[in-house]
Amino acid sequence: MQILLFGITKDIVGQSQLTLPEGETVGNVSQLKTWLCKQYPEFNNLSSLAIAVNSEYADDDTLIDSQSEVALIPPVSGG
Repeated sequence: MQILLFGITKDIVGQSQLTLPEGETVGNVSQLKTWLCKQYPEFNNLSSLAIAVNSEYADDDTLIDSQSEVALIPPVSGG
């Protein structure tokens, strides 16, 4: 699974892409969010976080497999 990071998520992790360590798996978006918050506690401070799986916005029940491309889309502000 390839995880692409943008904006503040990239700053939190310190790189633009992330992969789960060998032996760790997540089955859906909700599990991925839990894993991210455990590994990078600053994710708990985000007011919202959109996640796309294979270029489509996903809800917490969306399944993720090892071939999925996941993008973390942080909140944005505009004016």
